[in-house]
This record gives sequence, structure tokens and C-alpha cells, in this order.
Amino acid sequence: MDASIISYGFQYGGYLIETGLLIFVIVSGYRTRLVSVAIYLSCLLGAGLARTLTIYKFGVASPQYMHIYWTTDFLLVMSLFLSVCLFFRRACLQEEKMWRYVRLLLGIVFVLVMAVSGLIFSHKYSDLFSNFVYEFNQNLYFTCLVLNTLLYLLLQQIESADDQLGLLVCGVGIQFAGPAATLALVHLTAGERFAQSLNSLCMRMCTFGMLLVWTYAIIHVKDKVVRVTRREIPVLAEVTADLNV
Repeated sequence: MDASIISYGFQYGGYLIETGLLIFVIVSGYRTRLVSVAIYLSCLLGAGLARTLTIYKFGVASPQYMHIYWTTDFLLVMSLFLSVCLFFRRACLQEEKMWRYVRLLLGIVFVLVMAVSGLIFSHKYSDLFSNFVYEFNQNLYFTCLVLNTLLYLLLQQIESADDQLGLLVCGVGIQFAGPAATLALVHLTAGERFAQSLNSLCMRMCTFGMLLVWTYAIIHVKDKVVRVTRREIPVLAEVTADLNV
């Protein structure tokens, strides 16, 4: 079977799942708890439709598509970072002191990404879209990958009873894992055509996988908030002590 047919299958199948899942989240009673999911799904669906319509009207090689692509890519990465931050907030729902520490760390990380991207862009003044936006999106994407991994480890450490959140975080991990590897391959091969095609297919496959995990987590896993009495964890105790100094 032709690779492009498989890619389009994942793409349009993803649109259907995104639409159905977004509607379910909006009409369900879990809107507040799933606001991060609703934000990212809305951006995914909006970006996909905007790109598809632009290709249909102007073509994939048009300057209009280039501007739409980079603008929607920026919105997607920003919404992804916001979603990861909201996942951290949900994970620290019973740990307010820890949340103050995590919130400060997330703010510092975002500022550092902006600073590093701006420093790289300062040496490439030719075009905003192809330089700063590209560098910023790439840097923030890999930052989200690291943050999501840290969030997963945090959930294990605090022995979270929020099974739904654990699956949502794992879904984001699926979306990150494949594209991170294929993007590295693109850089190693200096943008060779096969590597770019593999990266495009992998991104759609991993996004589709994330949507399947999210669908299971939202529809079949009960949304529960359980206050669990647990033993004191050394790392958490150190963070609390630092905040009280």
C-alpha cells in the first residue's frame, strides 16, 4: 500500500476522533478537569483543517500555505506547552506548596526557551517564519518532551490515584516519542527526502496513537480525585523545606 494513502488515513481518521472527542468533552460534566485536553484538541483540529483548506485553494508550495503552516505550528506548540502545564497543575492538586515550586520552574523554562531561540535568531535575520518561529517551535517541542517525561516520573513518585491523568500523560508521550526520533534523523541526513517523508508519517501515526489513548482515558477511565494518605517521600520533603525557608 502506498505510504501517502496510509498517511492520509491517519490524518483524516485523526480529524474524526478529534471532532468526536472534543464534542464529548464539551457536553460531558468533566469540562473543568479536561480543559487542557479541550484546548489542545481544538488547536489540533483547527490547524489540520486550516492547512488542508489552504492546500486545496493555493497549493502546498504557495507562500499562503507556508504562513498558515508556521502560524498554526506555533499555536500547536504553545497549546501543547499550556496543556503540559495544566497537567502539572492537576498532578499537584493536593500539593499546593509543590505547585508553587513547579509553577516557578515552568515559567523559568519558558523564558529560557524564548531567550535561546532569540539568540539563535539574532544570527539569522533573513526571515521571521523560517528562523525564529522554526527555532522557537523546535526548542519548545523538545522542552515539552522533557517536561512530560518529568511529569510521568512525578506521578509515579507521588503515587497518584488519578489514573486518567496518567493515561493522558502517556498519550502525550506517544505523540512525542516517534517524531523526536525522526526529527533527529532529518537533522542527521541534512533533510533527505526519505527522512522527511518518514517524519511526516510518524507524526501522524503518533498523533493518532495519542488520540486513541486519550479516547480510552476520557471515556472508559473514571475521572476521580482521591485523597490518599501516603508515606512522606524524601524528595517532596526537601522541596517543601526549601519553600518554607
